[in-house]
Amino acid sequence: MRRHPAAFARIGAPVLTSEAPTEPIQHMTIDGETASGQTLDPKEVERFAALAADWWDPNGKFKPLHELNPVRLAYIRDHLCRHFGRDPRAAASLEGLTVLDIGCGGGLLCEPLARLGAQVTGIDPAEESIAAARQHASREALDIAYLASRAEDVAADGATFDAVLTMEVVEHVPDVPAFLALCAKLVRPGGLLLLSTINRTLKSYALAIVGAEYILRWLPVGTHQWDRFVTPGELTAGLQAAGLGVLDSAGMVYNPLLGDWRLAADTDVNYLMAAERP
Repeated sequence: MRRHPAAFARIGAPVLTSEAPTEPIQHMTIDGETASGQTLDPKEVERFAALAADWWDPNGKFKPLHELNPVRLAYIRDHLCRHFGRDPRAAASLEGLTVLDIGCGGGLLCEPLARLGAQVTGIDPAEESIAAARQHASREALDIAYLASRAEDVAADGATFDAVLTMEVVEHVPDVPAFLALCAKLVRPGGLLLLSTINRTLKSYALAIVGAEYILRWLPVGTHQWDRFVTPGELTAGLQAAGLGVLDSAGMVYNPLLGDWRLAADTDVNYLMAAERP
């Protein structure tokens, strides 16, 4: 598999001021300046870089992502298999498919996708996260191309992929429409873009911020800002403006009694979306 020079900005944050689902997404500010066209917030990169040692600790700072991973992986696998005519029950159901994980962090999704046979490239702007990802993949004897660089460079190189993933990233990006347009360029014609993010509702404020950060301490305080969350309507509009057709959306709901996450119709807090490049 070719190692493309690359990268992305796992982090940044759009300020969303309107509840209307089809309103244009407003851009956040970085150090007092409007972040139009920017897909990276250096302060957010630093935040995640400081936590890099915890990526593979199932009881550490990224415990919620470890718990969320099975439902995210199943959604990705099933959509890729359905789209490309594969058997999701096969051990190597994604064999030969090229996958780019934008904002891959420590590689929590890259590794299981590689085990399913995909040719995986993971990119993240935090060198510390990429170092953690490479170290863990080496221990697991997995061939994954990890790059501490930006998605703009991948696009500039002309690289495209069967599938592009951007999981728990959109809510941190300064200019969401610009970021979605960049992601669309990286999807080959006929390929898929798969995303997950957090809706902007009172329920998400109560659960994703007050509950997860302040009460349960699942996440460090300040990980998220509610006005930067993106509604499904806004995300759909942004994907359509980028030339993609939305195929599906689904909620992810936590069951406290069973201690697991499941797909659901409820998109009030966490949700996934799949879109195709014609």
